[in-house]
Formats: sequence, C-alpha cells, structure tokens
Amino acid sequence: MTELRLPRAGLAAFATGSFGMGIWVTVPGLLLLYFLTDILAVTPLLAGATLLIPKIADVVLHPWVGTLSDADLARRGHRRRLLLIGCALVVAFAGLFTVPPALTGPAAAGWVAVAFIAGNLLFAAYQVPYLSTPADLTIGYHERTRLMGFRMVVLTIGILAGGIAAPLLARQAGYATMAAVLGGLMLAALLVGVTGVGRLAATAAATAAATAAATAAATAAATAAATALPQRPETGHGLLVALRDRQFRRLTGSYLAMSTTSHLVLAGVPYYAKYALGRPGLTTVLVAAFLAPALVATPVWVRVARRYGKQRGLLAAQAAFVAGCLVLAAGSAAGHAVVVGAVVVLGVAFAALQLLPFSMLPDVVAHSGRPQRAGSYTGVWTATDSLGGALGPYVYAACLALGGFVASTGDETVPQPGSAIVWIRLGFGAVPATFMLVALLLQRSYTLDGRLTALSAPRP
Repeated sequence: MTELRLPRAGLAAFATGSFGMGIWVTVPGLLLLYFLTDILAVTPLLAGATLLIPKIADVVLHPWVGTLSDADLARRGHRRRLLLIGCALVVAFAGLFTVPPALTGPAAAGWVAVAFIAGNLLFAAYQVPYLSTPADLTIGYHERTRLMGFRMVVLTIGILAGGIAAPLLARQAGYATMAAVLGGLMLAALLVGVTGVGRLAATAAATAAATAAATAAATAAATAAATALPQRPETGHGLLVALRDRQFRRLTGSYLAMSTTSHLVLAGVPYYAKYALGRPGLTTVLVAAFLAPALVATPVWVRVARRYGKQRGLLAAQAAFVAGCLVLAAGSAAGHAVVVGAVVVLGVAFAALQLLPFSMLPDVVAHSGRPQRAGSYTGVWTATDSLGGALGPYVYAACLALGGFVASTGDETVPQPGSAIVWIRLGFGAVPATFMLVALLLQRSYTLDGRLTALSAPRP
C-alpha cells in the first residue's frame, strides 16, 4: 500500500504561514520578560504575572476559537475566515514593544498585558485553524510527519529570523523599530499561509481524484485501523470530547511540560548570556545555536519517526534535552565552547519536540473517529502550548525573584547580588532539566503510537 503524498508546492505554500507564526512565538518569548525588567523597570514577579495572566486567558479562548473553527468548517467547508482575522496579529505585535515613553513600572506592565491579550487572541484565530489542516486532510500516519516536517523547517527559519534579528534590531534601532520591521515580514508570511491552506486542500483533493485506486486503498486501510482501534461515540461539547480522550490527555500533559521547558530556556537566554557568562553579545550566538540545528535535524527526525516511530524518537529527544540542560547548570565554569555545544544538543532535541508532538496530534484526532472536531482538539492543544509559553517565563521570573534580581531601566546599570547570578544559572539549567524529565515520564504513558506504527508498517 502506498500512502497518498501531498505535492511539494502545496506543502511549501502551507508551511510559509509558519514563518510568521515563528516570529510571534519567538520574539515575545525571547525579549518581553527582559524588556519589562531591564527597560521598563518592572519587578520580576510583576513582569512574570504580566506574561502569565494573558496566557491563562488562552486556556478559555483557544478552545472557544476551536469550536468556532469547527463551525466554520461545517458551514463553509473551510476554516479560512478565522485565518484572515488572525493576520491582524501584527498590530498587537507592534503594540507590545511600542510603549509610551511616560510609562514605566506597573503602568507599562498594564500596557503590555493588554497588547499581549489582544495578540494571543488573534494568534489563536490563526493558529487553531492552521494546525487543524493536517487532521482535515485524508492523509496517513507517515504523511502527517512529512507535512509537519515541511512546517517545522519553515517555522525554524521564522524562529531564527526573529531570534537573531530581534535582539540586534532592538539594540541598534530600538524596540519599536524592531517590531515594525519584523511585523511587516510576519504579515506577508501569514497572508501567504492563508492561500497555502486553501491550495493544499485543493491540490490534495485533486491528487486523490487522480489516484482513485490509491485513495480507495487508503480508505480501506483507515477503515481497518478504525476497526482495530477502540473508539467512543461522539457526545457532548467539543472541549469535553477532547478532554475525555485518554490518549489526547496523555500527549497534551507531556506537551505542556515540554512547552514550559522550551519557553523557559528561551526567556532565560538574555539573562544567562549577560549575567552568568558575562557576555551580553552571546545572546545571539546562543539563540542561533539553539535554533539553527533544527534546519538540519528536522529531516533526520522525520526519518527516525518513519523507521522507529514517533514515540521512540520523542523520548530520545527528551532525554537528550535533560542531559544538555544539566551541562548548562554549570554556567561559565563549563567554558563557553562547552556551553554552546550543550545548547546545540538542546537545539537538535528541540526540533523533535516541535515536529513529533504536532504530527502525533492529528494521529489522535484520526483515531478518535471525530475528524469534524479537529478544531476542538487543536484548540485545547494550542491552549496548552500557550499556557506553557506563559509558565516558562513565569518560572524563570520566579527564579530571578528568589535570587533577589534587581530590575532597572534601559539607561542604567545595576549590579546584581551573587544569589541572583546563581538562580539565573540554575533557572537556565537545573529547572528546565526537571521539567523535561516530567515530560518524559508523562510521555511514556502515551500508547497510541505503538499501535499506529504497527498498522502503518509496510506489508510484503
């Protein structure tokens, strides 16, 4: 049996939207906590709360957006209306870093919180229908990994563009200019992504029609899989349907710990480079070392998933991430070369942490027998991702507070106590290692992948 393969042009068009998404998930995660504490003189705990509260709101907003997306699919036959609304995200992105000069401290935190809430809602309007696409298409286990592999490569390019360009632009031209430049790139990519979603659906349908025999075989295989795997009847609200799915809960619980860990590390980079290593300029180097390996590692992880299964690959990546974090806990004592090498290990693992869970999500939806509820599943998933994106910086902000970190404005230099340096280092190494170990233990309870791997194995 040969899986239905999507055309490369359609995959590339779809993946382009992830470039803009990569800028949004990276730049606030990398700079916003630092922007609050070291530019706007917001205390660490208030800064952490400023990032946490809007994300907690996402726990409600994302599933709601998922329900709206499913309603759009039922009514219009597609999800592109919300995608177009989500493109207004660039306005909120600019507002995050264009704080009136008169505002500092709590007032500045309030401005950022409002802009962040608006941005998160608009991002949900784009992200939820976008990530529902793999579940909407009639493709198989391995093709979902291939689709998300394309997305991961482009997402990494967007993350790199944001992660490398944002600190440089902010330092040389100011935060407002940085937001305007990157916001323009984001808008262009998001609009292309909207057309890419439609093109992918159209080309997939055309390919399926042109290869009727393959489609029939794929349908027969899907029916056999549905018969082989237990299913429950669809009842209740979409959110509750998703949460009642045991495999989905297991995968989502592990992903919450993974998301918290990766966002914690990202938020800690500027502090670790400046205070633990004594080299603020290493921020760009560490970001590049963390993100660039994904461009090479993603195709490798796709092959690993095809040969050994997604679950085994993900567990290996989680273990590697734990090991790399433990090295980073040593700080400058390990030497700059060793630190950069450990960050590269994290980057290789990070590629799998993004690729494999996102390709396992449509597996769960397909197994549930409720593809029309893909938006509800995705809404809960993206809410989890968003919550992890808030918990990570908040946990790091708590580490700063425990160490007695002193906030400041951009035009002053404040010496930090030794305890702050210790917690900056531990927060970047030992704490994320602990969170990722929790993710690994939770991931081991996910059992669906083994059955799907056996069902999708080629027959002689």
